Amino acid sequence: MTDDGRAIRDLEDGIQRDFTREMSYGDYLHLDELLSAQVPLSDPPQHDEMLFIIQHQTSELWLKLMVHELRSARSLLASDELAPALKRMARIKHIQHVLTDQWSVLATLTPSEYVLIRPYLATSSGFQSAQYREVEFLLGNKNPDMVGVFRHDPKAQQALATLLREPSLYDEFLRFLARSGYPVPQHVLDRDVTQPYRMDPGLVDVFATVYDAPAEHWGVYETCEELVDIEDNFQQWRFRHLQVVQRTIGHKTGTGGSSGVDFLRRALDLTFFPELYEVRTRIGS
Repeated sequence: MTDDGRAIRDLEDGIQRDFTREMSYGDYLHLDELLSAQVPLSDPPQHDEMLFIIQHQTSELWLKLMVHELRSARSLLASDELAPALKRMARIKHIQHVLTDQWSVLATLTPSEYVLIRPYLATSSGFQSAQYREVEFLLGNKNPDMVGVFRHDPKAQQALATLLREPSLYDEFLRFLARSGYPVPQHVLDRDVTQPYRMDPGLVDVFATVYDAPAEHWGVYETCEELVDIEDNFQQWRFRHLQVVQRTIGHKTGTGGSSGVDFLRRALDLTFFPELYEVRTRIGS
């Protein structure tokens, strides 16, 4: 055996040992760190603070997975791999259902219980969730001002600044359509991706062609409906959030200084994929 052959064998043996070494469930998941991350601040201790912490920590974990899947779906569309991109979108929808269903747990926190832990939240707010902003940027709701909100967290600020300059999932879908021969207006393809997306009537015409003959454009048609599902799920999440906040604090201002319920209600007017809703008016007309 040559020296190179021995080196390769030794490397393979080392890799095998690494994968067969004893490892517990807790080791693999780093449960010591994960389960010690719940640190209530109330004094005297308030029973419901643990609920509040775990609700938001688990939401951040699901948001992390959603960012992971959105990035992958975007990358797959950029390389014209539509089928696996659709698989990612299907998973994203399931994540969204879990996030929306979770609000029912927090909704068990009554106003009388919340007021006992409110002082310990100080100025912290879900408005400051960098991962939530990453999800919005990936879906196309760009806002350059949001990058500055995270000056206190350079890592998060850099991640958002990078996403601000990158195309959204929808941008990549439109580029995919153009490469596939659909007449996507050039100014849509050349738009400034750091700005929020705005509806384009010419693109509605493109989607009208797809919806008039779904069988002839099935892959694109299916992707359009997956995107509509994602937006619909996002709106349900927003609405459920609004309901829980309203039943818990009424119309008080939020902990981070936002207008609370009014801020959340305005968010319901935001849309990611406007042409996919506008085209519905055209179908059958």
